[in-house]
Amino acid sequence: MTAIMAALYFYGLRPNDKVAVKPHAGPLLHAIHYLLGNQSLDKLRRFRAFGGVQSYPSRTKDSIPVDFSTGSVGLGVAITAFSSLVQDYLIAHGQLAAQDGGRMIALMGDAELDEGNIYECLIEGYKHDIRNCWWIVDYNRQSLDSTTADRMFSRFDDIFETCGWRVLNLKYGKRQLAAFARPGGKALQHWIDNCPNADFAALTYQGGEAWRIRLMADIGNKSGVKKLIESYNDIALADIMTNLGGHCIETLMDAFDSAQDETPTIFIAYTVKGYGLPLAGHKDNHSGMLNTPQIEGLRDSLGIAEGTEWEPWSGLGANMAAQLQAFIQNSPLTKKKAEKPGPIIPVPDRLPVPDNAEQSTQAAFGRILLHLSKSGAKIADHIVTTAPDVTQTTNLGAFVNQRGLFRRRELIDVFQKAKIPSAQKWAAHEAGQHIELGIAENNFFLMLASLGLASPHFGTRLIPVGTVYDPFIARGLDALNYGCYMDSRFLLVGTPSGLTLAAEGGAHQSINTPLIGMGQPNLDYYEPAFADEVALMMAHAFRHLQAPDGSSVYLRLSTRSISQIVREDEAWEVNALKGGYWLREPAPGAEAAIIFTGVVAPEALAAFDTLAEDIPGLGLLNVTSPDLLHRDWSAQRAARWENKRAEPCHAETLLSRLSPSAGLVTILDGSPAALSWLGAVSGMRVSPLGTDRFGQTGDLSDLYRTYRLDSDAIIDAAAELFIGN
Repeated sequence: MTAIMAALYFYGLRPNDKVAVKPHAGPLLHAIHYLLGNQSLDKLRRFRAFGGVQSYPSRTKDSIPVDFSTGSVGLGVAITAFSSLVQDYLIAHGQLAAQDGGRMIALMGDAELDEGNIYECLIEGYKHDIRNCWWIVDYNRQSLDSTTADRMFSRFDDIFETCGWRVLNLKYGKRQLAAFARPGGKALQHWIDNCPNADFAALTYQGGEAWRIRLMADIGNKSGVKKLIESYNDIALADIMTNLGGHCIETLMDAFDSAQDETPTIFIAYTVKGYGLPLAGHKDNHSGMLNTPQIEGLRDSLGIAEGTEWEPWSGLGANMAAQLQAFIQNSPLTKKKAEKPGPIIPVPDRLPVPDNAEQSTQAAFGRILLHLSKSGAKIADHIVTTAPDVTQTTNLGAFVNQRGLFRRRELIDVFQKAKIPSAQKWAAHEAGQHIELGIAENNFFLMLASLGLASPHFGTRLIPVGTVYDPFIARGLDALNYGCYMDSRFLLVGTPSGLTLAAEGGAHQSINTPLIGMGQPNLDYYEPAFADEVALMMAHAFRHLQAPDGSSVYLRLSTRSISQIVREDEAWEVNALKGGYWLREPAPGAEAAIIFTGVVAPEALAAFDTLAEDIPGLGLLNVTSPDLLHRDWSAQRAARWENKRAEPCHAETLLSRLSPSAGLVTILDGSPAALSWLGAVSGMRVSPLGTDRFGQTGDLSDLYRTYRLDSDAIIDAAAELFIGN
């Protein structure tokens, strides 16, 4: 990667290009910024230590400019394709000048080509005609455990070309090509082309003598070969055999020069893992480390004096050091603009609450978006929606009818043109604000992550809203975590959720997504029960996405239509955004409370009405965010160890209305663990209800009764608290 990154960063890059750096090349990225004066020696010395350079490039943890965080999962590769699509979207919408666009570039290891999300991305990228994207493969043919399969040698070209990519193979360095031009050179080239990966790696490790013996045995009798091989001593022979394209600066520069258009391009740069070091080619060198004599030998070979290892220009004469310093300071990289967040987009003080007497939270979400699409509010022009082939069934359809699908090239709705009746009137054009995706949740979350980075990446804000069937969040969980790790900002809507999606059966009924929402950093999880809560939380989310200390937001919604409640005032709203509020206030010192989250509100209300006569002062607590309540409680408990004043957490404040010996019945359509912990806040007894088994197809009443989510189950749970089993 040393040659690849040197050629890219100091020759191939343009100021507006963005790069996802292969995770194991992180030290090189920091070395480059050390030469540029952007990285401190102290942090370099503390590589992988607390407060020092991160193991892998991180947007949020490293102090140098990092365009994309990367880890060993291929996600840092695929996200560049979606960022290219976001750039096209912004240019088409007049939110980014075309001349301010750049290439989205990924530096990747060949073992990452085994990652399935890369091929899901390729397919989606082809559908959307992505451009201005480069993927540069460090093709050393070694993974962590072994050398890579020879059968894939020629297949990558076919795969990428089929998806509209230009494939540039950088197999030979200039000196190797010169050797091929000599008598016997064609035979040598043919031998290299057909040499198994494992054999090439082993011979590289063994060195010049081994190369000589093997070549003479295999092709020594061919015309000109013996003389050609004998013209090199062992050191020179080993050097010429490993002078691959990925180690040749001239070859790399030529390749970059040949791709100066918008065509997505993959550069397959052949390299040797550990090139120039004693462990080069060894199959165990993934975790290999040089011993002290080997390090000293490397230092001496570079002309670096002992004690000057950290000097930026050590090992160079004064004139050469001055020339190199001037070259680096004048490179395109120094003209790269620092990231600057886009202007804040004003959010209406309140979003309209749909006035239906009965409605679902999913329907309310769709109606609120529809209202925004017609409102003329500035925020409506910055909302961009996306879904993995579930646009209609997650209530985005009305918004898309108003705002259209995004396509760089206009697509005519054939059904509409033929005047065939359809609820979908989805014109596809450059002004469209919905990016439709295929049914691949990894792509969906990478698309959201890319959209959510528009502000720092391109200096203009988008309000990304993505909908997905709630159980299928788990299918893209790695990519969701990746987006949150980069502090990307988006509104995720998981719907429909839980056993409440009765007729769809167990495969479509989510169980543990509340725990995902609670456990995922940089993601605030809310689960509203009523339409006015949906409106409140959407407005909050649109502000929170833009706040310096904000985060992404996850709404868990349902298709179950329930009766709405009449509010006396707006006092409940503040506490609802903190994570919970009393829907029915308990009497001071009450001995019991029912605590619910989300769509089981009717069951909780019915049980409350039944139990209120038997349990004086009974309270009914609506937990709108188990996530925020739990996080607040955890922060309170941690404060004492961080020399901070431990203020009462919101859960403690809410429960303080009850007797210290009170009993709690908790219920939600999800894992009971999402609420059962509330008993630990003040040491109260808990009888938790929820779902921890796979569901099945059935009527809602049957499922609620079977899985103990109905009002009878709540009444029974309350009885257990007071009279035992």
